[in-house]
Amino acid sequence: MKASRIVPAIVALTASLPEVLWAQGGGGEGGLFDINTGLSTWTLLVFAGLVFLLGKYAWGPILAAVEAREKGIQAALDEAAKRNEEAAGMLAEHKEQLADARRQASEIIAEGKAAGDRVRKDIEEKARAEGQAIIERARTEIERERDAALETLRSEAVDLALAAASHLIRESLDQNKDRQLVERYLDDMSGSGGARA
Repeated sequence: MKASRIVPAIVALTASLPEVLWAQGGGGEGGLFDINTGLSTWTLLVFAGLVFLLGKYAWGPILAAVEAREKGIQAALDEAAKRNEEAAGMLAEHKEQLADARRQASEIIAEGKAAGDRVRKDIEEKARAEGQAIIERARTEIERERDAALETLRSEAVDLALAAASHLIRESLDQNKDRQLVERYLDDMSGSGGARA
């Protein structure tokens, strides 16, 4: 409050006091409720002067300090609100980055699973192909061995037939000519046997 408002309020208060308070008590030293007017007037004047001096010299700096403190507190509150908003923005950004990282992690996991499935399928196909190749090589080897065994068997059969024929006829035959004859006969037999099968 300003001193210009305080002084008229004190004067009005003083004027409104009942006359009983201003009256000098008659007789004796005075009672408990007797008021010394001179003392009361000086007390009020000193109080008014003190209020005026405080208003002019003390309350101004005190009010300025209080206003400065209020402004400082308001600035701190504004700064805190600003930082709170920044923190909320950073938290939202962090949550978004976390969600993005989770999404990327699930994509990487899905890609890893797909790559694993492709590698597994490739390995299975290679294993099947190698197994098929091994089977084909084994069949070829078996056929070659069978052909070789048949050739050996044919050769031995020719030799046995020639030996048997030679033994039966008891004469010496021309080995090369007889061999060709028997081989032709066996070829004809195998050709006609293949046609029957």
